[in-house]
Amino acid sequence: MAGELKRLSVIMPTLDEAQGIAATLESLRELRGRGHEVIVVDGGSRDGTPALAEALADRVLATSASRAGQMNAGAQAAAGDVLLFLHADSRLPDAADRLVLQGLAAGGAEWGRFDVRIAGANPMLRAVETMMNLRSRLTHICTGDQGMFVRRDAFDAVAGYPDQPLMEDIAISARLRRRSAPLCLRERCLTSARRWESRGVLRTIVLMWWLRLQYALGAAPARLARRYGTRGH
Repeated sequence: MAGELKRLSVIMPTLDEAQGIAATLESLRELRGRGHEVIVVDGGSRDGTPALAEALADRVLATSASRAGQMNAGAQAAAGDVLLFLHADSRLPDAADRLVLQGLAAGGAEWGRFDVRIAGANPMLRAVETMMNLRSRLTHICTGDQGMFVRRDAFDAVAGYPDQPLMEDIAISARLRRRSAPLCLRERCLTSARRWESRGVLRTIVLMWWLRLQYALGAAPARLARRYGTRGH
């Protein structure tokens, strides 16, 4: 784990995010002003997302619609000492760069995540986020909603995200936790509630737990992705 950690690369996979991409990238303006970089990797948007991102990111790349593949492409192009993977509908806490870089430098962790806060007034969302954060601390498994970050050398050592259409965050967590426990920051990454609200909160909770159980039992990620109804995201 040699080398001083100075620069953060925020990597954001996108697919048809025109409605909110400008606001999300604008929230990273101060971080860019402190010398960190933001890389958007688009998976074939049809709504003009890349054009909206051009003026607000350091680089905008294009690749196929696979979130794992997009994040790996962004990592390959990144110049930072630490890679932070952020969903296009999420916002980092204040001073996220300091929290990540100093936190990793101070301890033995090679990777980590923030606690998550789900936007929305539904009281069930408070229970969802509480369980997500607690489960992550107990299992050392992190999800994309939590703003996962990892030292570049550790990311390379585990060969990045596996090429699968779903549960790529769980898979890379399983690889990384063999190297170190994650740094679990209590500052919160705010993420949209759209995934839960589009299907209904309770229905989405049941679906996600069922998908995780099936994955743990060995179900193929491609089959689970079809059940989830994802186009790469």
